[in-house]
Amino acid sequence: MSDTIVTLPDQSTARIPKMNYLTKENGLLSWLLTGDHKRIAILYLISISFFFFVGGSLAGLIRLELLTPQSDLMATDTYNKVFSMHGIIMVFFFLVPSVPATIGNFIIPMMIGAKDLALPKVNLLSWYLYVAAGILALYTMASGGVDTGWTFTTPLSTHYVNTHVLTTGMAVFIAGFSSIFTGLNFIVTIHKMRAPGMTWFRLPLFVWAHYAASILMVLGTPVLAIAIVLMALERTVGIGVFDPTKGGDPLLFQHLFWFYSHPAVYIMILPGMGVISEVISTFSRKRVFGYTAVAFSSVAIAVFGFFVWAHHMFIMGISNYAVLIFSLLTMLVAVPSAIKIFNWAFTLYKGSITFETPMLYAFGFMGLFTIGGMTGVFLGASGTDIHLTETYFIVAHFHFVMVGGMLMAFLSGIHFWWPKMTGRMYPEKISQLAAVVTFIGFNLTFFPQFILGTLGMPRRYASYPPEFQILNVFSTAGASVLGVGYLLPVLYLTWSLKYGEIAGNNPWQATGLEWQVQSPPLTENFPEIPIVDHEAYDYEWLERQKEKEVASVG
Repeated sequence: MSDTIVTLPDQSTARIPKMNYLTKENGLLSWLLTGDHKRIAILYLISISFFFFVGGSLAGLIRLELLTPQSDLMATDTYNKVFSMHGIIMVFFFLVPSVPATIGNFIIPMMIGAKDLALPKVNLLSWYLYVAAGILALYTMASGGVDTGWTFTTPLSTHYVNTHVLTTGMAVFIAGFSSIFTGLNFIVTIHKMRAPGMTWFRLPLFVWAHYAASILMVLGTPVLAIAIVLMALERTVGIGVFDPTKGGDPLLFQHLFWFYSHPAVYIMILPGMGVISEVISTFSRKRVFGYTAVAFSSVAIAVFGFFVWAHHMFIMGISNYAVLIFSLLTMLVAVPSAIKIFNWAFTLYKGSITFETPMLYAFGFMGLFTIGGMTGVFLGASGTDIHLTETYFIVAHFHFVMVGGMLMAFLSGIHFWWPKMTGRMYPEKISQLAAVVTFIGFNLTFFPQFILGTLGMPRRYASYPPEFQILNVFSTAGASVLGVGYLLPVLYLTWSLKYGEIAGNNPWQATGLEWQVQSPPLTENFPEIPIVDHEAYDYEWLERQKEKEVASVG
């Protein structure tokens, strides 16, 4: 089949082979049975985006309810189910898999010079497990939902509610295996399939971040699975593991759940940090400052992440000595995250900074994640945590770190690699507007909740004292602005699939191996396995490559 000759925005021409991963064996069945990591990433992107908008719609209902002090939009039981399903869908079906399953799946093999992931069939299986879990979660929601909150707290989940705890737990259980398979696949691929010359300290920081997150997936997720199985057994046959009347301990469930769920924060955020490293380096035209420190900080976050779970339990009756130790460890885990922020700032220093859309989202990530991290200090210190932990301060802190930070990183990565995924550019001005609107809308939504929490407004309540209404009105108004910020990328990215300008192979002039192949990539990524002879983010090497190309043409 002949190639297509296209004219690029700079009036030069490019030859685009037709047989890329999008067009080869194009048909629904070929996609559903594919072993190509790029197609699986696109399948994940579609399904994860769907669940994001389901969870976001539930969030909209929550904000509409809280627009007035009275519980006048829905019954309190319904409100409990709405915020529970919102948390479950957003955490387990969007935040955990968002960057690894989509961008990581698509880019990591190309970044390390491989033709696919090590286990293509396992990769496809992980998507099918995700879809099966998602369908089960949707069935649960349609059948009446669950009202335990996303944490399945015992004894509430084992004795005191009659909603669909078992089917919801099964959905999370299955989704957990999807994460385990993805993490295992990344670990094996990074260890075994790097191109010749791609040493550990030539790896892009995006790969380091996913490697650390994959360790957390593989080691932490089985603990959540054990907790859910024990919860189900106690609910169905009354084994009494968490029931104090039978010699059990309800705190044991908290230990098991948070032993996974705090590392899960880093499963979510580490891949996003990897995105930010790539974007900041590209749009400041500099090697990431302190590359080794940033790489090892990802590993340090993964290690420390397993030792801070009990800071979620300061008000649950653990000993004062445990509170002291976990408070100290919580402060220490902030150090490697701070290393990343400071090193990104030094990377920007004296860089040739440009403000393309991925960079604006990266700046948004740095701002929101920093606010979220600094407010976490108040929750790591037991004296303030006791006052704040069941208030809207927690809601604001969590959303600044996970939704603000993670989603800004996800959108930054989607915009950064969109030309590689599709071969098309999106309209720059409107995408920059979307980034700004999202940042403003997010702050207007969640910053008032810090004040609400400090004043004592409890979370998870459908009604509240009238003096809190003005701040809730600001928060709901901000959610409307935020919704516009999220909707705009859906519209213009979809538009770009047909009408966007041809991107060329390397529109950002980035250094990674993925930018040295055609856009969209070949099914096998590389015509032949590349040999790596340069460090990551070596822009002088990129200039030498351009000079060689010019000389060869001449």
